[in-house]
Amino acid sequence: MSLPPVIREWVSLRGKNSLGIAARAQYFTQVRSLDDLRFALDWADTHAAETLILGGGSNLVFAGDFRGLAVQVSISGRCWQAVEGDAATLELGAGEPWHECVLYAAKAGYRGIENLALIPGTVGAAPVQNIGAYGTELADTLVDVTALDRTTGEEVRLSNAQCRFSYRDSLFKHEPGRFIITRVRLRLSRSLPLQLEYRDLKEYFSEQNTRELTPSDVAQAVMAVRRRKLPDPSQIPNVGSFFKNPVVPIAQWHQLKAQHPGLAGYPDETSAKVAAAWLIDQCGWKGYRNDRVGVHNHQALVLVNHSDGSGQDVLDLASRIRADVLSTFGIELEMEPGVVGDLPAGPSDGF
Repeated sequence: MSLPPVIREWVSLRGKNSLGIAARAQYFTQVRSLDDLRFALDWADTHAAETLILGGGSNLVFAGDFRGLAVQVSISGRCWQAVEGDAATLELGAGEPWHECVLYAAKAGYRGIENLALIPGTVGAAPVQNIGAYGTELADTLVDVTALDRTTGEEVRLSNAQCRFSYRDSLFKHEPGRFIITRVRLRLSRSLPLQLEYRDLKEYFSEQNTRELTPSDVAQAVMAVRRRKLPDPSQIPNVGSFFKNPVVPIAQWHQLKAQHPGLAGYPDETSAKVAAAWLIDQCGWKGYRNDRVGVHNHQALVLVNHSDGSGQDVLDLASRIRADVLSTFGIELEMEPGVVGDLPAGPSDGF
């Protein structure tokens, strides 16, 4: 019988968030199984402590210390199921590093998630954001998720449809805290067409015979493109894209396009997804930096913490950018990362 997880007090979260913000959790534990998770949640209920579920911390801004129990989900496991012809289902533990799982599937010859290479974070966080890149979204391959429903205390399996996926959105954002994802299942295939229509990938493979490409080739291309445009969080702390690409009605798109002919976006019959990076760049923010935080000089969507900035420093910069874009284009940008903590951040990581 395994021992219950240890509950520690005032633990530094600096190394558990990719922005490298010096915040602390009043209580912290790491869970590696469903039983561990139940124990941690029961402990939090007994002590009337708020809970924060942590994966890789790649989509969080700590505005201050977290007063409650931070639970890092480290449930591991990779398992192939229902192998039928060219298709197979890959079940992954929520604590598995997402990028490593992409490479694992691609090396096995299975297609479907190779365009999502190098996205930071864990498997359990991927459905929350419905992560996407280079013409692919997690929802394209997800079969279902296994989760603990905190309202009933029961383990449930939620289908793709029940997850209510849309652009960077899901059920888990609309009912925050209710479901804690423990496992994810993806349906992949060796014969699924590779998604190469995204401009950067087209350019990368312009001189190659794309019919001979493997999913590993595509994953490597995505990694090369991302590394050229995006900073490595281990070198320059960041959370990747800080703002969502806004979606506007088609009439507003045409009006904006007439006023700004260079406007970048992706229109359809009823709406258009506008490139937030273009909006921010046009407002002059790309490459901006102050003493602590700034905007990456190659990608305006990425806010960076270059000199030990606080969460408030990051949020203040984001607020200024949002106000500028709203004033210039009449478009309100929405932040991708969540904001946690309402206490002054601790002065030391020595706890």
